[in-house]
Amino acid sequence: MARIFCIANQKGGVGKTTTTVNLAAGLSQIGLRVLVVDLDPQGNATMGSGVDKRALELSVYDVLLENATIAEARQHSAKAGYDVLGANRELAGAEVELVQLERRDRRLKGALVAVAADYDFVLIDCPPSLSLLTLNGLCCAHGVVVPMQCEYFALEGLSDLVNTIKQVHANLNPELEIIGLLRVMFDPRITLQQQVSEQLKAHFGDKVFNTVIPRNVRLAEAPSYGLPGVVFDPASKGAQAFVEFAKEMSARLGA
Repeated sequence: MARIFCIANQKGGVGKTTTTVNLAAGLSQIGLRVLVVDLDPQGNATMGSGVDKRALELSVYDVLLENATIAEARQHSAKAGYDVLGANRELAGAEVELVQLERRDRRLKGALVAVAADYDFVLIDCPPSLSLLTLNGLCCAHGVVVPMQCEYFALEGLSDLVNTIKQVHANLNPELEIIGLLRVMFDPRITLQQQVSEQLKAHFGDKVFNTVIPRNVRLAEAPSYGLPGVVFDPASKGAQAFVEFAKEMSARLGA
């Protein structure tokens, strides 16, 4: 059965999508079956996996409104090595439409049940806000992976996210927990980043992943080629770090 994880952070621009697609590519490279669910209307995880969001006949929007199943809407990205349930601008309208529907926060959970046996991991790329879309992700997930930069404002956002996860855990999904914090875009030359990194380890202990993702130009370039950095330039430091992270994640979870 698939283990379902949200890649979430209420702060924007912290590398959620980069983490999602590169972790997915890293996991598939070590022989695991992966589905990426793009819950962000911008569709960046879709495009970054080599799937054209403008050409999608069915998307996560159709799945949430129960007009299609995941098996019908998913696409295989041969370049990236995993399946994608894509998103596009239509998804922005789903927020308004979902408000009036029954089980509005559990639509994705119901849809994933049918394909759970097809995958080892399901990774959900959440938008940078606590919306009905993010709530759908959190309600079906076993855990949350939090990518974060080692900066002061990132710590502020983290406390908000921890409170949100506690509320969802208490009221909607008792399985939900923080799996770990991933330090991304890390530059060891910056003293503040080292200090924040030490604070994270002191406060969260073994919830902080050992792997650190360095600031890396090749990771930033990869989306413009429609590829995860792990596939675009496997020799780059960023790509190698994500493969290490995939190994650490699967080892931590016993996959």
